[in-house]
Amino acid sequence: MAIKKSELYSKLWKSCDELRGGMDASQYKDYILVLLFMRYVTDKYKNSKNPLIIAPEGGSFDDLVKIKGDPEIGDKTNTIIRKMAEENDLTGVITNADFNDSDKLGKGKEMVDRLTNLIAIFEDENLDFGGNSAEGDDILGDAYEYLMKHFATQSGKSKGQFYTPAEVSRVMSKIIGITRATRQDETIYDPTCGSGSLLLKASDESQKGMSIYGQEKDVSTVALAKMNMILHNNETAEIVQGDTITSPEFKDKEGKLQRFDYAVANPPFSTKSWSNGIDPLNDEFERFDGIGVPPGKNGDYAFFLHLVKSLKSNGKGAIILPHGVLFRGNAEGEIRKNVVKRGYIKGIIGLPANLFFGTGIPACIIVVDKENAQSRKGIFMIDASKGYVKDGNKNRLREQDVKKIVETFNKQLELEKYSRMVAFEEIEGNEYNLNIPRYIDNQEEEDVQNIKAHLKGGIPNEDLKELEKYWKVYPSLKEELFTQVDNLDYAMLNVGIDEIKETIYNNKDFINYEKEVKDILDNWTGSNKDLLCGIDEDTRPVELIKDISHQLLEAFEGRVIIDKYDIYQYLMAYWNDTMKDDVYMVVENGWIGDEDLLPEELIINGYFKGEKEEVENLESEKDNLESELQEFEEEHTGEDGLLEEVRNDKGNITKTALKKKVKELEKEKDSEEELEVFNKYLTLTDDISSIKKKIKKKEKALSKKVGEKLENISEDEVKDIVVEKKWIRTVKSKVLEEMERISYRLTSRIKELAERYEEPLPEIEKEVQKLEGKVKEHLKRMGVSW
Repeated sequence: MAIKKSELYSKLWKSCDELRGGMDASQYKDYILVLLFMRYVTDKYKNSKNPLIIAPEGGSFDDLVKIKGDPEIGDKTNTIIRKMAEENDLTGVITNADFNDSDKLGKGKEMVDRLTNLIAIFEDENLDFGGNSAEGDDILGDAYEYLMKHFATQSGKSKGQFYTPAEVSRVMSKIIGITRATRQDETIYDPTCGSGSLLLKASDESQKGMSIYGQEKDVSTVALAKMNMILHNNETAEIVQGDTITSPEFKDKEGKLQRFDYAVANPPFSTKSWSNGIDPLNDEFERFDGIGVPPGKNGDYAFFLHLVKSLKSNGKGAIILPHGVLFRGNAEGEIRKNVVKRGYIKGIIGLPANLFFGTGIPACIIVVDKENAQSRKGIFMIDASKGYVKDGNKNRLREQDVKKIVETFNKQLELEKYSRMVAFEEIEGNEYNLNIPRYIDNQEEEDVQNIKAHLKGGIPNEDLKELEKYWKVYPSLKEELFTQVDNLDYAMLNVGIDEIKETIYNNKDFINYEKEVKDILDNWTGSNKDLLCGIDEDTRPVELIKDISHQLLEAFEGRVIIDKYDIYQYLMAYWNDTMKDDVYMVVENGWIGDEDLLPEELIINGYFKGEKEEVENLESEKDNLESELQEFEEEHTGEDGLLEEVRNDKGNITKTALKKKVKELEKEKDSEEELEVFNKYLTLTDDISSIKKKIKKKEKALSKKVGEKLENISEDEVKDIVVEKKWIRTVKSKVLEEMERISYRLTSRIKELAERYEEPLPEIEKEVQKLEGKVKEHLKRMGVSW
């Protein structure tokens, strides 16, 4: 049975719990990722005839399982991993962690238990990486990326620089044209590759894979990158260690920088010691010639110019840098001017603040394209700084943000307050300052109070004009709600404030638009139902969601009120949360027999609604009785309450005490009122107990029916329930909820404006004068002089 990725991730993160307390969070990865690597290589290659990685006898994950509980487990673990490393030239890649370190893993039994538990977590049969039948299912790569993200989060400011958020990596990969790469010998390079996640995302965008090259300064991070390449089936990737600026490792036969088709980079921001070991004025690789030398205490442009120099004459790249590179002066200003004049920069994308691990400052993506650089007329700019969601203590790009950035950039769409092509003449007029706010104003309009309307009443036309997008869709609604006052720049509300919502919801254009949206959804689901019902072992889930999400975007193209990217987000959020796991389950195991794919609730709703209603009615009856009992108890408890007499030492009223009290009262005269109280309490508890038994019996019978149905359910029935009643129904409901939110925003805004200008100042003054007169009259009667 296919494991849900969310469950896999949770299980992997639990492995870190075994390491807490003995080491810094930044060191978890040194242990966890090596064990993950050992399990993967063993599963994938132990039965392979031509393995790229050999799992030798005495050096596999199976050998680690054999030493669970062994008193010498730490030393033996090191030996097994060392054997795997020596067999595959991975010494220094998977051998950096010491599994016999008592300071980090404990001494004696503590170490034995900790390592035994750790190995057991990775021994789980659901972590079988022997072969995923779903093409495009990179479950291990996803798991690795999940761990890398969490290690970066846990590691704090100084240790999280090895990871570029996946969403940012995807944006960069999609905007530099890698999708057009059709040959495996086309090259992709990252001069500061960290764990390699950015390189891999870029390579994944190509049609047939690419030749991967990366350099990284930090030794331990190089090990992460090499493991990452192997775990993502890129065993031939060349990852080298060294300082890219002072000692670039990739050179041609003449000793000059090797040139690549594509390059991506997320270098450390504003490095102060970038020039240590070189003479920038006489750089042997000519990276700064004719453009300018970056300032000695800030290496941002050193990495940028290295990337530019490393590209072929028609090469394309993208680099993440702090916003300061767009506007800082002096040496950087001169560099920026020369780079712009050469036409190297195709575009600039401003990102939200606090996206990256290790820094909270806002950054940008600078897109480099040497092809047709001399004929370039301007720079395409995007201000994407407001498109994100909070994710813990960081911000994160949503699926809709990624899609909007990529689509806007690739199609060069000019969107108000978001994107535009800026001509070189305008940039020159701003002295080559590229700060995005100079060219794109993304500030929201201020909600200004209209003094004239406060004095005379009515709603200003300028406020109604801000709702123009609604009037385009609901033209008759404006006429129903407002009457324009002749020769004046305001309108009067035709209905009472309490009638605004009803007027909107009953408007013919409003009703028609809602029907249009439902029709669009029906057409989209209708055209994709066969595709979804046809999912089988040959389906590529990645291509499936790409196809149906693209169709959904196209379906809502050009809609004035409803944002197509919001609709896209609902589908993609549901895909990532539930539907993706479901699809992979179907691809791996077929449609029948997975309770996660077909939860009991869907079977009940589909086949046993009557039985469900019977249980719900009994539950409702039980709730009513319990409420009645609670009220009765509150009425007869307290200082003088009769029920206080039957409370035990723990403060509970028991049935035994109640019956005993009733027997005592039955022997006494004039005890009818007391008996009535205790007997009613007993009756209510008996009724509740009886109805609980009925519920339990009904639920058991219902559960049996569900089980019998699942044993005999057909594949066509499963498809109908999962596709129509689970997947499609959920997406539809999310879209309709968005329509409800849109309607609420319109209603709220009109109510706000109506209430704001409901009472003009003269009327308020009249009311004040009237009330003032009454007060004076009262004071006069009281003999108070005023």
